[in-house]
Amino acid sequence: MARCLIVGCGCRGQMLASLLRASGHAVRATTRDPRRLAAIADAGAEPVLADPDRLATLLPALEQVSVVVLPLGSAGGSPELVSALHGPRLAALLGKLLDTPVRGVVYEASGTVEESVLAGGAALVASACGRSRIAFELVSAGPAEFVRTAAAAVARLLEGP
Repeated sequence: MARCLIVGCGCRGQMLASLLRASGHAVRATTRDPRRLAAIADAGAEPVLADPDRLATLLPALEQVSVVVLPLGSAGGSPELVSALHGPRLAALLGKLLDTPVRGVVYEASGTVEESVLAGGAALVASACGRSRIAFELVSAGPAEFVRTAAAAVARLLEGP
């Protein structure tokens, strides 16, 4: 059993949390909205109020986590905020992972966010994880396939090479 952290646990994240929990994993999941905490708990995950744009709120949630899932391909907000989430904020988070037990990252590389922003985020994940030898998977699946595809990616990362 491993602990997974879902950063930005909306509807699809909650479905993923339920599936990972059913597979025997401990799941922690974040939201910026305190009204969503109960729904995350109902999905079987430990809810955490944290904002991926505020790294200090996210770092404590990394404790005892093996795999981080970043389902931010359809993140909302201003274009500047979304670009920051997939750019400098993502780079900062990836840099911090080296000092944690995290050994796998799943990044949603498709969604409603502008393609160039997602491509930049995917390149950041590949580069940072490659340098720090953290395994990663880039998930490019439609909304209907995302949960199954992300859960399979988590399983592969936990299996190791």
